[in-house]
Amino acid sequence: MAGSLFDQLKKAGLVDEKKGKQLKKQQHQQLKQGKKHSDAASEAARLAAEAAREKQARDRELNQARQAQLAAKAEQAALRQMIEANALADWEGDVEYHFVDGGKIKKLLVTRPIHAQLAAGTLRIARHAGGYTLITAATAEKIAQRDEGVLIQLADAGESISSEDQAHYARFEVPDDLMW
Repeated sequence: MAGSLFDQLKKAGLVDEKKGKQLKKQQHQQLKQGKKHSDAASEAARLAAEAAREKQARDRELNQARQAQLAAKAEQAALRQMIEANALADWEGDVEYHFVDGGKIKKLLVTRPIHAQLAAGTLRIARHAGGYTLITAATAEKIAQRDEGVLIQLADAGESISSEDQAHYARFEVPDDLMW
């Protein structure tokens, strides 16, 4: 039993020499083709795995961008809700209040007490719904922590005139009926 199966079948007379060579050749060809196919199959599997990794990375980036957009939308909605909840009512009047927004001088028509509060800094102007609305300074602080761009920067009276100039101009009386 030291011989191969082919040798044993040949001794038994079940297989002749010609048929044996043909089978051996066929097995050899299948073995070669199997290696080629396995190389091609492994290459295809490698390419498929690489494509899957690239797709996962792309999907992850898209998902992160989508999450960032949703977070920004939620933040804008929260700001909008905060402004709407704390907006002053009945501030419109006949006194002009001028301010700078985006390099352009804008004006709001407000009541005299509101004008005084804006000048004192106790009220602030916020961009809202394509226009402007007034909010308290406390609300403006909360909004500024989230997004400074919503608020209009108001001129501070202490910054524009030095203390020496204030002392100098204090000597001059301003008539009560004069409006700037």
